[in-house]
Amino acid sequence: MENKSKRGNFSGQLGFIMAAAGSAVGLGNIWRFPYLAARDGGGLFLVCYLFLTVTFGFTLLTTEIAIGRKTRQSPLTAYKAIKPGWGGIGFLAYLVPVIILPYYCTIGGWVFKYLSVYVTGQESFAVADSYFGNYITSTPEPMIWMLIYFLITAIIVICGVEKGIEKYSKILMPVLVVMIIGISIFSLTLSHTDANGVTRTGLQGLKIYMIPNLHGITFKKFMAVLSDALGQLFYSISVAMGIMIAYGSYAKKETNLLSSVSQIEIFDTGIAFFAGMMIIPAIVTFMGEGGMSAGPGLIFVSLPKVFDAMGGIGKLVGLVFFVIVSFAAVTSSVSIMEAIVSSMMDFFHMERKKASIIVAIYTFIMGTIVCLGYSSLYFELKLPNGTTAQILDLMDYISNNIFMPLVSFLTCVLIGWVVKPQVIIDEVEQNGVKFNKRRLIYLVMIKFIAPVLLLFLFLQAIGIVKL
Repeated sequence: MENKSKRGNFSGQLGFIMAAAGSAVGLGNIWRFPYLAARDGGGLFLVCYLFLTVTFGFTLLTTEIAIGRKTRQSPLTAYKAIKPGWGGIGFLAYLVPVIILPYYCTIGGWVFKYLSVYVTGQESFAVADSYFGNYITSTPEPMIWMLIYFLITAIIVICGVEKGIEKYSKILMPVLVVMIIGISIFSLTLSHTDANGVTRTGLQGLKIYMIPNLHGITFKKFMAVLSDALGQLFYSISVAMGIMIAYGSYAKKETNLLSSVSQIEIFDTGIAFFAGMMIIPAIVTFMGEGGMSAGPGLIFVSLPKVFDAMGGIGKLVGLVFFVIVSFAAVTSSVSIMEAIVSSMMDFFHMERKKASIIVAIYTFIMGTIVCLGYSSLYFELKLPNGTTAQILDLMDYISNNIFMPLVSFLTCVLIGWVVKPQVIIDEVEQNGVKFNKRRLIYLVMIKFIAPVLLLFLFLQAIGIVKL
């Protein structure tokens, strides 16, 4: 095993929190959370999400960070260190970021492309319905932007834990928070009268976002909302990707893990909430409630139209928005790459630079294939959950819908029933820290509720359970 000092450490609790929060805050918070909230009854989705955050999210996040700090190892080797014979979970956890990184960098390249559009004053072109589709199906421009995005990610990772990841996160996370709160407040002041003389305001959009819509709610619909909230939380807090285990392994022993987990959750949930407050009122003001039906295409199709409808200030708002999305995307891709690099350093006893170069070559090749998946390598494949996929969707489905619930389910079995929860509790309660009332929540969740929810997600993904 490589000397621990060579792996690096965060300088303290603040550095750890900023880096972990930066990992958790990504593209899922900026576009996926708002459109799910709008689709699933606004406040009803928010209530479900917040409840799951302090129970399900707290349990998984605490477990992975504690595993990392206890073993001082990355995901590929940490599980074996916890219990010999269970190293297979680490291999699955290692595969998740390996699959995600190429397509995440492809999407990051799309974000950089739109940022460049607003920087160069060409935002009027992005309003056209065909602009996004024409861009992703063209060659070689998507590959160029993917490469630029990935190079920035790789440089930060090569610089190491304290001088790269921590330093970058300490700068960008506060800037990200200030900008997203500022744009959110601005969205509430918007007002627009359409061609039919109907006036809509940002406050009306806020009402749709915040107040639960229980009209026509049934048990089946409620379960669908709960499932969406669970899937979003799972995606959002960066568990089952090996990331939090890797970051936990860099946390110092004096770091208060309970306090850190709470602050990471506050950052992650707060950014997601303000992202919804930033996007939904603006969409409702200029496009009505129907504007939220764009779903995943929200950022690249609907929002440019909203910025254009704002008039002169729309260019500035659009520019700041894509800066926000760029920051959020890079902080996440850095953590995804770090999970792979740290595993290679521990398992193969590699130096950071060598491991990073190998990951870079792989990511560029696979990222190119993902980019071509919209043009020369395009195909359509029906998935067990009923969706139709091409290369990017297929990789997302395998990593997020299959491997991630499976990794977390097996982790709950290992900690809840094999080595017992006291292993994690003892690690968390170092330096006089006490679980107190959250101890009972942790025990019930890790042994019973979390495994059932994760099994439900997995069975739903493979088409056995349908809502």
